[in-house]
Order: sequence, then structure tokens, then C-alpha cells
Amino acid sequence: MAEAVGILEVFGLTTAFVAGDAGCKAANVRMEVFDKNKPANADSLPVPLLVTVKYRGSVADVTAAVEAGEAAAMTMGGVVTKHVIPNPEDGTQKMLKISALDKN
Repeated sequence: MAEAVGILEVFGLTTAFVAGDAGCKAANVRMEVFDKNKPANADSLPVPLLVTVKYRGSVADVTAAVEAGEAAAMTMGGVVTKHVIPNPEDGTQKMLKISALDKN
């Protein structure tokens, strides 16, 4: 059985670091590489860059990490969306490795 994945999309890179740190301290999880998204309506957003934090571990740990990360992010830039996938399919797991942060 695959490890669960928790996805937390937040406003801004600093918020992502704080949320990632909070989630890792709250539960026995590890993080996949962050990803970024600059949506078409970026100029109308509070912070024009969305960053996705991805936690891996057991369902209970990932859920706890997402909740802790969300609470931390809400004190900063804010949260766009969150989701926990208990048993990701192989194709989904491959997509977790993709990151636009290392692209220009």
C-alpha cells in the first residue's frame, strides 16, 4: 500500500516553508518537493504566487500534518485548498515529484 499524500496549497513561498515546518513538527511525515503556480488572475490575489506543500506518511500522520500546516499558513499568507489522498495511484505518485520551482 502506498503512503498517503497530503496537499496544502498556500499563498507565497514563505507561507509554504512555515506550513511545511509546522506539519513536519506535528506528525511523522516527510515532504515532497514544493511546487508553484502563478494563476492567470495572479494580480488580483493577495499574494501572486501559489505554492503546494506535499506531505507523505500514514493517513493519520498526513491528516495531522495538513491540519497543522493549514493552521500555520492561516496566520500568514493563507490557504487556497487542501486535500488528503489516502492511497494514491501510481500515476499520481509520479506527479508528486514534479516541481516548477526549478524552472525559469
